[in-house]
Amino acid sequence: MDGARRVLVAADKFKGSLTAVEVAERVTAGLRRVVPDLGVEALPVADGGDGTVAAAVAAGFERREVRVAGPLGDEVTASFALREGTAVVEMAEASGLQRLPAGVLAPLTASTYGSGELLRAALDAGARTIVFGVGGSATTDGGAGMLSALGARFVGRDGEPVAPGGGGLADLASADLSGLDPRLAGIELVLASDVDNPLTGPKGAPAVYGPQKGASPDDVEALDAALAHFAKVLEETVGARAAEYAASPGAGAAGGIGFGAMLLGARFRPGIEVMLDVLGFAPALERADLVITGEGSLDEQTLHGKAPAGVAAAARAAGKEVVAVCGRLALPAEALGRAGIRRAYPLTAVEPDVAKCIADAGRILERVAEDIARDFL
Repeated sequence: MDGARRVLVAADKFKGSLTAVEVAERVTAGLRRVVPDLGVEALPVADGGDGTVAAAVAAGFERREVRVAGPLGDEVTASFALREGTAVVEMAEASGLQRLPAGVLAPLTASTYGSGELLRAALDAGARTIVFGVGGSATTDGGAGMLSALGARFVGRDGEPVAPGGGGLADLASADLSGLDPRLAGIELVLASDVDNPLTGPKGAPAVYGPQKGASPDDVEALDAALAHFAKVLEETVGARAAEYAASPGAGAAGGIGFGAMLLGARFRPGIEVMLDVLGFAPALERADLVITGEGSLDEQTLHGKAPAGVAAAARAAGKEVVAVCGRLALPAEALGRAGIRRAYPLTAVEPDVAKCIADAGRILERVAEDIARDFL
């Protein structure tokens, strides 16, 4: 890679240590310590999960703040991003695990109502295209809360609205979507996610993601049955497409909010692909000689739709060389090569103590970037 003089830093966050913006800043500082006049362009990326709004704001979108319901119904301040009629809405901003009080998990009762309020705020702001990034959720309610916030009604056997959360859907008797916000019919809604699970079953939202939200084996069983019942009642309301959506890839994303979004007419796309389009990755890639991507852990999951894999695939298609930075590396060189990554630089190569790596990630990342500059620039 001799003579490379323009570098594109397109990395995701190091979860728990550095935001994607901070990763780009530290990599840039390390590179320039070795090559002071180096041209570096930073384009923090995200795959639809937490950090997606921050990546859009870093790319020039305007941050908008709004008060919405958190997963347990208490009010929180959430953000979305807006630019020229396109809004980037991140469900984790309203309904994410980070919105729960410390130490509290609520697998049966956490609701996506606030995510629906965020979508409504984007409509109020004039958005004609909404990229709805889903991931990192505290919820497993099939998007019922979100749909309620947008005008749907879900009534129990007692004639009252069902209780919030996936657990409450077991009592659902009827669903009415006729009151949905009419503006939804006139926009493009893109469901951006890095998971392709269906709504229910062994690969569904409760079975695969319920345990990390605090669901016991009994809770998982109850949630799976409740979501299957939810889909069945919706089949009676909107017809066979409800069953099709429930079985579709992405329906199980973020506790089944993917299913709810599909009922709103959303089109499912891999989150990183959508975000690279929205952030203007293609023109930035054209200007670069070397691309640096990365995330906290480069592992088997990375290869299945995570940000670094998406960046590397796009860069390889454009004939650009890619290296990666990460906190820890759990992929062999062959797997990296197949993903289009020439070489990976983990922080643990500099500091084997993982706790120290997490605590001092920024400084160690700068040292790693110096190594990249010496090896490639």
